[in-house]
Amino acid sequence: MSLGADVVALLRQHRVGQNVTRLQKGPLWKDNDLVLPSEVGTPLEDTRIRIVFFRVCDRAAVPRIRPYDLRHSCASLLLAAGANPKVVAERLGHSSVALTLTTYSHVLPTLQKDAADTLDRMLRQVQ
Repeated sequence: MSLGADVVALLRQHRVGQNVTRLQKGPLWKDNDLVLPSEVGTPLEDTRIRIVFFRVCDRAAVPRIRPYDLRHSCASLLLAAGANPKVVAERLGHSSVALTLTTYSHVLPTLQKDAADTLDRMLRQVQ
């Protein structure tokens, strides 16, 4: 799966900070090769993830949503922006495009209008 250049840069920066923490913790660090580990390298507990995520939401002055809702937001935004549904399905790990389109059908009405407007413009150019 592809990642945008900004995301890659942020992940690289995060890795540098993580390496500093790893060195500071020494033998206390349990290397599980995780992107977002606990303070000692172990997997984060669900409760801890929610607490940190809500803190980030508060700092950003955005509504609190469940971390899992980020997945839904991503899919909705990509579909609304006209991303290929097959690509969105693959990013979500869905077994079929039909599942993605059924799950995110609330985004489709605006896509239908956009498609109709696009077809109108194309037909006007032919005349």
